[in-house]
Amino acid sequence: MILGLSAALAAAGVYGVAAILQATSARSVERAAALDPRLLLRILRRPAAALALGLMLVGFVLHLVAVRLVPLFLAQAGIAVSLVVTALLAVLRFGERLSRTEWIAVGGVIAGLALLSGSAGAVGDRRHEGLAYLMLGGVVVLGALGSLVVTYGRGGLTSAALGLLAGCGYAIVGVSARLLPGFRPDQLAFSPASYSLATAGLLAFLLYSIALQRGAVTLATTPMIVTQTVVPALVGVWLLGDGVRPGWGPAALAGFAVTVVAAGALVRFEGGPHSPADAVPQDPPLPARSGVDPTG
Repeated sequence: MILGLSAALAAAGVYGVAAILQATSARSVERAAALDPRLLLRILRRPAAALALGLMLVGFVLHLVAVRLVPLFLAQAGIAVSLVVTALLAVLRFGERLSRTEWIAVGGVIAGLALLSGSAGAVGDRRHEGLAYLMLGGVVVLGALGSLVVTYGRGGLTSAALGLLAGCGYAIVGVSARLLPGFRPDQLAFSPASYSLATAGLLAFLLYSIALQRGAVTLATTPMIVTQTVVPALVGVWLLGDGVRPGWGPAALAGFAVTVVAAGALVRFEGGPHSPADAVPQDPPLPARSGVDPTG
């Protein structure tokens, strides 16, 4: 239990830093007019994005350890601590000040995780291979919805909608990691969970990058974090057999709710006029070509 929770918290720290670097890179390249995979290539040419991707891969390995050792609701709630990491980075590096309300929110996340840790039971052993095929279909649906939102969406709701879809993609990644039958090459090659994990991860990264281009980071990140926390938690309890200690059901629900709400209260430190994403020195924009404005 301790190893799994520690891995989740370490992944949260890595993801919190990576989110700032990804926001910086996404805003320094030409804005995507559609769900264009070439945006990934443009973003990954930026040094900050390459570092962000490396950190995300490290975070994924830590996350993988967490989802295999503890119930999904505990692992995903631990990942939500990435917002706390972002807030603290804003204080240490960019001179942001945490108000009393935000310090209460930090304490709320810690208290919520304490309740979840105390209430977590055994990790479920149900496999549900059919669920992996269902998630592969979900990736196709996410891609179609994402294309519609990017093409026809306007205003801040576009950023929020893309963030929500990215959260669904990362939720699929979390559940797929749990469904992997093993880590031998033959096991990975023949498991549908491997393909749902890889395709959902790439799609979620693309959707979140476009969301960061379309609006405030707050609007993109809040629905993403909440969705990628809540959906796998429900799947773990209802379909995969994750357990709660007898008599600790109310404590688990309270801890989960407090963690999500408190983390959401801290997401403002990733947006706004003095946000970490804006304060990090930007790479110079790509030179204009053929009348195209690289800044979007």
